[in-house]
Amino acid sequence: MKNRTLFGLIGLICMALTTISWAQQRSNPVVSPEVLADNSVIFRLKAPNAKSVRLLGTWLKDLRNTVEMTRNDSSVFEAKVGPLPADMYEYRFIVDGIPMLDPANNVVTRDGSINESRLILPGPQTQLYDVQAVPHGTLSAVWYPSPTIGMDRRMAIYTPPGYDKSGKKYPVLYLFHGGGGDEEGWISRGRTNYILDNLIAAGKALPMIVVMTNGVPNVAAAPGERPAFAKAAPGAPVGIQSMTSGKFETSLIKDVIPYVEANYRVIADPAHRAIAGLSMGGYHTQQITNANPTTFGYIGVMSMGLFDGPMARNYNKEEHIKQIQALKQAKPKLYWIACGKDDFLYDSVTKLRALYDQQGMPYTYRESEGGHTWVNWRLYLMELAPKLFK
Repeated sequence: MKNRTLFGLIGLICMALTTISWAQQRSNPVVSPEVLADNSVIFRLKAPNAKSVRLLGTWLKDLRNTVEMTRNDSSVFEAKVGPLPADMYEYRFIVDGIPMLDPANNVVTRDGSINESRLILPGPQTQLYDVQAVPHGTLSAVWYPSPTIGMDRRMAIYTPPGYDKSGKKYPVLYLFHGGGGDEEGWISRGRTNYILDNLIAAGKALPMIVVMTNGVPNVAAAPGERPAFAKAAPGAPVGIQSMTSGKFETSLIKDVIPYVEANYRVIADPAHRAIAGLSMGGYHTQQITNANPTTFGYIGVMSMGLFDGPMARNYNKEEHIKQIQALKQAKPKLYWIACGKDDFLYDSVTKLRALYDQQGMPYTYRESEGGHTWVNWRLYLMELAPKLFK
């Protein structure tokens, strides 16, 4: 409760600062972000009473770092970064230690409790993230019963262009968010529906259904979508303990997949069933496929390696090796691992690969620049989707 109160207070302060800055913007408009011809970007914030303004953005290799902004004569703080590679980035200002959105930019993304301003720099890669003049799939918020967890829960489901009229059956990708996220993360930040629209239109990916679940089993849905006064069951684990309790993994097999296969036109066999996730979702992906080695023909683990920290509290190496051998015998068509060179979980991924090598478990490895950010996870989805169901 103390943490909720603290976050609530920080949120009110952020809202107040943003409201004040918006009023200032109306009287004296500030352009931010300003993209220059070479893909350098100037960020600006009018904050006459601020002592310090810093900039945090997902182009940084280490998100513990920030960029100091300089005040000019008009009380506008500025910072120039780049040139940056064409991509989609999120950023925020930190005003005297308090994070806030860019009031001059009305495009905002959300991942769990994190709201940030969005910047897209044009280029071939970002064309796949952007809205293009191609046939669009349908994105639905679907409530389904989860007897395993004991509540109705919400997931996002993408059906490809033409699904409603085609009468065809489709393969399914089950796609998981990371720690602190929810079922909207792969939409708001991941741009999943647009990536699939564009890949399908270009003939680079097969039409597929994508199921994006909420991996936090003690809540029903994303903030603002869950019942306003719902309470977790007495003694229910919270935080990372909730996400590593095993409840979500069991529910995926017993509740989610049966619901999808009963209510959507799907090809219900392992060769047409894929699973992938980032960070905590990568952990969930491993746990589910380790326990159900014959269920999925395609497996993608992003930015997650051999379990450590709270995830390792029940880790049994001998049991894990048995699971790896069972998975090896099942011969999935693709086991795909991806991680950024600057990811704080890079060492854990190296250890996972070493264990798989030792056990003779085949996999494909993709190493990219950058760290533990959506810059990489969008890239990974863009590269993984064309490999599925081929």
